Amino acid sequence: MKILITGAAGFIGFHVAERLLAQGHDVVGIDNLNDYYDVNLKRARLARIETQPNFRFLKLELADRAAMAELFARERFERVIHLGAQAGVRYSIDNPHAYADANLVGHLNVLEGCRQNGVGHLLYASSSSVYGLNRKTPFSTSDSVDHPVSLYAATKKANELMSHSYAHLYDLPTTGLRFFTVYGPWGRPDMALFKFTQAILDGKPIDVYNQGDMRRDFTYIDDIAEAVVRLTEVIPTRNPAWTVETGTPAESSAPYRVYNIGNSQPVQLTEFIHQLEQALGVTAQMNLLPMQPGDVLETSADTSALEAAIGFKPRTDLKVGLEKFVGWYRRFYLTK
Repeated sequence: MKILITGAAGFIGFHVAERLLAQGHDVVGIDNLNDYYDVNLKRARLARIETQPNFRFLKLELADRAAMAELFARERFERVIHLGAQAGVRYSIDNPHAYADANLVGHLNVLEGCRQNGVGHLLYASSSSVYGLNRKTPFSTSDSVDHPVSLYAATKKANELMSHSYAHLYDLPTTGLRFFTVYGPWGRPDMALFKFTQAILDGKPIDVYNQGDMRRDFTYIDDIAEAVVRLTEVIPTRNPAWTVETGTPAESSAPYRVYNIGNSQPVQLTEFIHQLEQALGVTAQMNLLPMQPGDVLETSADTSALEAAIGFKPRTDLKVGLEKFVGWYRRFYLTK
């Protein structure tokens, strides 16, 4: 098939592209290559897949309405995997307009491209952050997600609502992917694992918020990519028997579906740091700080619906995943 991946130079987009290319699909990747984090890392990811004859890359802004419309009309994609967005909870507090442009206008442009050109299935990145103030764990897609605690989370919730409206109005099959704390080789430098690793190896203290009293459902990148690729062909259909009163918010009478993609094994932040110390062979100096604005105490994924849909759920052990990340980090940054 011909598949569009937005955010193809990003962490998840790059890994998903590698898998789809290996399966023989024609992949068009777009990315704006912004400087939210190191552009050289983004270019290095692209360099690994640009040699593939069935891959093409275009530098493009999601918010560029005319350019996006032209892309969709020209290419006639069969599937769209929309992973491009302005990421980051903390960054959204200081730079809110970047999220309106990329995550709201950009998502609308993708929806319009799919609607106008008969795309058979749109999959898009949501986030575990949509669970916001929820305290019941594990988080289930049947739970309410009406109380986000950051603008980033609010834009992801908005993406789900926008997608449902297009599924309902235009019969566009849409699948939302709520990712839980993704980590691994080629990861994002703004994430805690990357920052911790760099600081520990440099002999600098790491900032540990809420005195480390937080739990995260760390999910290894290969598991994320595998789930996304499998879901590409699990196309939602209309369910006339579904009602708001009796059904789960993750489904609809429209061809609409939402899944959690997480490891389902939340880990205390202090334990995460301890395992990273073991992988690095270095003891961390910790700067214990209070909770950050926009942060949550715990994330934990109920993935029963995902497993039922694709016969797979993330399962990579944290120790194994951290060792693979550290191995990649040393090769990429320390052997040049």
